Amino acid sequence: MKTKISGVELRRIAMPLVAPFRTSFGVETSRDVLLVRVVTSEGEGWAECAVMSEPRYCSEYVDGAQDVLRRFLVPALPKDGVDAHTVARVLEPFTGHRMAKAALETAVLDAQLRSAGESFGSYLGAARDRVPCGVSVGIMDSVPELLDAVDGYLAEGYVRIKLKIEPGWDVEPVRAVRERFGDALLLQVDANAAYTPADARQLAELDAFDLLLIEQPLANDDLVRHAELAKLLRTPVCLDESIESAAHAAAAVSLGACSVINIKPARVGGYLEARRIHDVARAHGVPVWCGGMLETGIGRAANVALAALPGFTLPGDTSGSSRYFATDITEPFVLSDGHLDVPGGPGLGVEPLPDVLEEVTTASEWIAL
Repeated sequence: MKTKISGVELRRIAMPLVAPFRTSFGVETSRDVLLVRVVTSEGEGWAECAVMSEPRYCSEYVDGAQDVLRRFLVPALPKDGVDAHTVARVLEPFTGHRMAKAALETAVLDAQLRSAGESFGSYLGAARDRVPCGVSVGIMDSVPELLDAVDGYLAEGYVRIKLKIEPGWDVEPVRAVRERFGDALLLQVDANAAYTPADARQLAELDAFDLLLIEQPLANDDLVRHAELAKLLRTPVCLDESIESAAHAAAAVSLGACSVINIKPARVGGYLEARRIHDVARAHGVPVWCGGMLETGIGRAANVALAALPGFTLPGDTSGSSRYFATDITEPFVLSDGHLDVPGGPGLGVEPLPDVLEEVTTASEWIAL
């Protein structure tokens, strides 16, 4: 069902994190978030652009995403009407910028589904009404600090722990967590491409700890070396940054570069492509899980809906709102027995709380069509 778009709002908000979040590529203390609001003849739709402030996780960053949306992506939308499936096709001539494209497509899809009275989960093919939740634990200053953090997350009910690692912070913290919390803990690690093939022997030492997986150990553009590494490790190799499309997923699986895939909808260009990756992986018997980018409730709602698809057999990084923010911009997502409920209302099933949104907004611009 095509709908005519009257305009698009690009809104920037400032969201302090409850604690610094450190990975192998940097430390975040707050999020400069770009929200996209699409206004149509039938209503409106929201989305969150998951880019970071600096081009470290990938080549995209907040200012760049806003610029490409303003100058190229939004003006490319058809004036006579659009639906979510049309968005990817009309934006295809513009190379890259998957996160910006994902935000625009998601906002259009939200508006489309709100108008139709259908939920995100129903549209994507959700198989359950709640999903198990893991938590991503950043690199700490000391092992005791790490153990205290993990203990706190387990007390909150998270069913899986993911530890960020980098050279010099890998075997010892993983050993400490395994020894402290036992073999029953679902434990995995994420390197964010911080290692090289020369580190294979070091990474093989992690085999002793019965991990669910090691995520993105090598460079994102090196499927061949990941395939070689996978043959040397007992720990399953999971790819994140390397997978930007269903075609990439099929290639990685065929090469033996991974046996698990982390699907981040923003990284692959949106939830429709994320669903295609899910379908490819499921057809090959490869488990998937939903990664996160420290989203507010807008992005989290869509991620939770995606994580309810049948192929998502591992807990994702769909943490509760309080993991990152003292106050979310939507009604908070609250963990219950280690799970989050899949929103059942039309579209995303959530929307920004006006007073909170106004308080955290730093800038806004309107692009008329």
